[in-house]
Order: sequence, then structure tokens, then C-alpha cells
Amino acid sequence: MRMLALMCAAASLAVGAVAVVRAQAAGEPAPGDQAPPFSLPGSDGKTYRLDDFKGKQAVVLAWFPKAFTGG
Repeated sequence: MRMLALMCAAASLAVGAVAVVRAQAAGEPAPGDQAPPFSLPGSDGKTYRLDDFKGKQAVVLAWFPKAFTGG
């Protein structure tokens, strides 16, 4: 059981390291840079693009990691 836990931890670290390297290679924006164009699906079934909010008062991005979880 302990070996399985160690293997899972090692796999998680490897995946995290790959994600960091890819973000750096992709030219991750620095603080103060203009956000690149992107779109995301909403929970209402619509697709929202960053450009849809250009010129609006404010855009608030919120993420709740514990939403809809049992913990």
C-alpha cells in the first residue's frame, strides 16, 4: 500500500513538472501583460470569449475548488 502511495505521489510530481515546463515553453504571460484571447464553456451551455467582455466595466474570474464536493 505504501508503495502505491509513493508511486502516485511520484506520478503527480512528474505531471506537475511537465505542466510547468509546458507553460514556460508556451510563453506564459508575465504580470501586467495583456491576456491572450481564449474562450471557455459556461455552466449554462454557452461559450464565453474574453473578447465578449472587452470595454465592459470589470471581469471577475472565480474558482471554487470545493464546489459540489462532499468534503
